Amino acid sequence: MFWRDPETCQAHYRQAEDIDLLALKIAVEQLDPREVAVMGRVSPGDIQTAVDRAVGQGLLLSPKSSIHRVGLPSEKTKTDLGAFTTADVFTLQWHITQACDLHCRHCYDRSDRAPLPVDSALAMLDDLYDFCRQMHVRGQVTFTGGNPLLYPHLETVYKAAAQLGFGIAILGNPGPLEPLRKLMQIAPPRYFQISLEGLPTHNDYIRGQGHFERSLTFLDGLRELGIYSMVMLTLTRDNLDQVLPLADQLEGRADHFTFNRLSAVGEGADLLMPDKDVFEVFLRDYTRAAARNPTLGLKENLINIVHRENGDPPFGGCAGYGCGAAFNFVALLPDGEVHACRKFPSPIGNIRQNRLYDIYHSHLAASYRAGSRACRDCGLNLVCRGCMAVVHSLGLDVFTDRDPFCFIASDHEAGDRTSPKK
Repeated sequence: MFWRDPETCQAHYRQAEDIDLLALKIAVEQLDPREVAVMGRVSPGDIQTAVDRAVGQGLLLSPKSSIHRVGLPSEKTKTDLGAFTTADVFTLQWHITQACDLHCRHCYDRSDRAPLPVDSALAMLDDLYDFCRQMHVRGQVTFTGGNPLLYPHLETVYKAAAQLGFGIAILGNPGPLEPLRKLMQIAPPRYFQISLEGLPTHNDYIRGQGHFERSLTFLDGLRELGIYSMVMLTLTRDNLDQVLPLADQLEGRADHFTFNRLSAVGEGADLLMPDKDVFEVFLRDYTRAAARNPTLGLKENLINIVHRENGDPPFGGCAGYGCGAAFNFVALLPDGEVHACRKFPSPIGNIRQNRLYDIYHSHLAASYRAGSRACRDCGLNLVCRGCMAVVHSLGLDVFTDRDPFCFIASDHEAGDRTSPKK
């Protein structure tokens, strides 16, 4: 084989291997990897790996991702942020069951939603596979709930996702390790995320007696299994001062720890958000602590304001591209309802009625993707846009209003409406 690298224009030659010829045949004849997998008695993921290998070596040219930010009215929003305009991975955050062994005080949805039958769940994965091929992206499935380990067909669906070549992650609760060992035999998850809400007393008040200690034991178990561990905290007025002390306890025990602001919907409407000025001070303290504690992760979009003030480079914010709602992820509920973001009511369709591709390209999904008009001309637009769930929680319009916690410019302050409406 003789070919020229498309990036460097350097010429290469070597003897062709069977895996090279397979990838070339798939590309030239436009074969569906799933059909090739059946003929070869391997998984579609194995076939896709052969194609990806050929692309990585420059043997094949791959179309660019179609998940791309459009409609930005100002060129200044793109300054030094070009890396955040196009996503190469699309994530389906699949709330596969409402069943849960906890009853947290900030739970945003305790509604009774029947899970998809297993045949419908498997069909959903095929639909996601088609979507990713049409959009020229890699797919990831993040199983969550409820507690996804309580879904009776999880092993079947998990195996199907792995065979299709999707990356897999789990957001769940601390519990026995045996179910995880079984899943590890299918394919190791990229990470397993649990939640802690502060130091032991406050955490157990929110999540139940003994939860804190069970969580630490579970984190130790994840480390023994070689699974990357993540811890998420829901930030409220009552636990803001516990975040950094908790981070110190988790250093060396969890691989990654960060927070989301409270979405005051569902039962979370009874909790309070921090005051805006206190939150701003907290973000500055958090940013300094993250520089010394490798366990602390950066997720909150508004930290980009602190970075800009400090002359530090921007980071991807909540979903790697600022607010990723209906952009590089969607949330799938147990009954097939699709939301732009799970943290607040944002339905954009139902996969039992429409294909994911059509839902993604609907006018409503595009509206969530575009974000608030108040953020359109901001220089941090591509890595921020605030938090729609917070905007919704405060009774504002997610398509027109700015996140009230934003402190980028005093002349645009939205006031101190930082307590949820009753």
